[in-house]
Amino acid sequence: MNYTVIDFISLLGAVCLFLYGMKVMSEGLQKVAGDRLRNILGIMTKNRITGVLTGIVITALIQSSSASTVMVVSFVNAGLMSLAQSMAVIFGANVGTTVTTWIISAFSFEVNISDYSILLLAVGVPMLFMKKSTYKSLGEFLIGFCFLFMGLDLISKYVPDLQANPEMLSFLTNYTSLGYGSVIIFFIIGIILTMVAQSSAATFAITLIMCSQGWISFSLGCAIILGGNIGTTITPILASLSGNLAARRTAMGHVLFNVIGSIIVLCIFHPFMNLVADITQWCNGINPIDIDAALESAMAESTLIDPKGGLTSKAQASVAFGLAMFPTVFNACNLLIMIWFTKLYVKVVCWIMPAKHKDMEEEFTLKYIGRGMLSASELNITQAQKEIAVYGERVARMLKMARDIVHLPEKDSAYTETYNRLEKYEEISDRMDIEIGTYLNHVAEGRLSPEGKMRVAGMLRVISEIESIADGCFNVAKTVARQHQNHVRFTPAVLEEIDNMFTLVQEGMDNMLAILREIETPEDSLIIKAYNKEREINNLRNNLRDSNIYNINNKEYGYQEGIFFMDLISEAEKLGDYMLNVVEGVKHQFHPVTDA
Repeated sequence: MNYTVIDFISLLGAVCLFLYGMKVMSEGLQKVAGDRLRNILGIMTKNRITGVLTGIVITALIQSSSASTVMVVSFVNAGLMSLAQSMAVIFGANVGTTVTTWIISAFSFEVNISDYSILLLAVGVPMLFMKKSTYKSLGEFLIGFCFLFMGLDLISKYVPDLQANPEMLSFLTNYTSLGYGSVIIFFIIGIILTMVAQSSAATFAITLIMCSQGWISFSLGCAIILGGNIGTTITPILASLSGNLAARRTAMGHVLFNVIGSIIVLCIFHPFMNLVADITQWCNGINPIDIDAALESAMAESTLIDPKGGLTSKAQASVAFGLAMFPTVFNACNLLIMIWFTKLYVKVVCWIMPAKHKDMEEEFTLKYIGRGMLSASELNITQAQKEIAVYGERVARMLKMARDIVHLPEKDSAYTETYNRLEKYEEISDRMDIEIGTYLNHVAEGRLSPEGKMRVAGMLRVISEIESIADGCFNVAKTVARQHQNHVRFTPAVLEEIDNMFTLVQEGMDNMLAILREIETPEDSLIIKAYNKEREINNLRNNLRDSNIYNINNKEYGYQEGIFFMDLISEAEKLGDYMLNVVEGVKHQFHPVTDA
């Protein structure tokens, strides 16, 4: 087979189609099924055991660990799963993929999802033209799903077809008698083969052919399959390239799980292989290592060696059984050991891939509220109060970003980055509002005291106002974007006045956060300070409004500059109103004042 430059360019195009499909699919997931699917996945992955079972079942059904881990990466990227949940599913996916090896071993059959992609595309594209936004988002998801698997199929098409031409690898027989060195060589070959073929199942099929032809021994075939466990991580790595930090961490978790397990088995390779061979003999009646010995000594034993060369059908069946048993035992042992270190895995992955900004995480997470069954509703109120404090701190980061973006030039990369972060945070804020609100509604349905119900009502008001603060911060960014579109530049004096306003708003925010941290017993001085700060903000807004008219009339700056200046001041003043509403929600709903 001649591999041309056109084939290589086509391979790059296939990778691009795959990455684009991943992006579209993730965005569609987030729009169409966010909260519902998040709840379903939350139940399916509420603990490590159910998460592992989910990974096993999904991978067994679609017969591709690469496909299932790509889906997990997209779920994490869309905020539908947490990093810890994804680890358990990936652990299970590695066990579920052994179903494919057994099918290949027994029937030489494999399901190809991409065969159905064009059918789904015929359904997805018309949905884009429907009026209902849910149908449009579903169509976007289906199109992304199709592109993703079409990309995977094209990647396999435009790499050298080793599976159909295993004789290309017959030269490897020259490296089969180097002892443990041969194991290392074929382990590396397994990594490369799987990366090229984009499928551990394809590597298994190639290995099965090579062993059946007698080109390599059973032990070296196991080494190739062991390397394939690392090579198969390339697909989710590619998928994570277009994702957020959480998606990249998920792919890294998959890499760590496979690499650590493979390296450990590589260190005890021969004892582990002997264990697999003994299990194979117990199940199948023939020890694959005995077949290796027969090949090495050129014994013409009729039950194992074909007089014409190669292995007899009985010996081939035993080797196929042993090769399928090897990844099954490996992944099962790896799972049983590693499942107890899920939390450690998450910490290690976060250490390896820290956030660019230490004070934030570009992902949707709830710190204190779980997705399990609610039990003691009164106790759950305390958890919700802690989550509200976290919510407030997350939104407070937006205020700093909103203040910074006013000073950033349009062409500065920092401007684009800050705008995108504000947009991302606003989306996260909306979803936290929904999650906490839904949780509180579930709590309210329990057996609560009258005081408990009053506190829940207060918290619902508080989270609504916090969400309004997030909207207001993003409105500042949108106002700045319109300012840039109209080529309006503020004078240093105007920027100084805007900073003065945001300084007061920041002081109000700090005071609000202090109240939320002590939401049960806020100090009276903090409540009084909130009213005073809001009054200061209003007074400054009024003064700036009057001076703005004076400055425009006296040609200090243009009319457009004055309009955008007051737009930003008004947005900042609204933030002060929302903050006072939060404080009043705490004051009146949690600690009602009775008239004398």
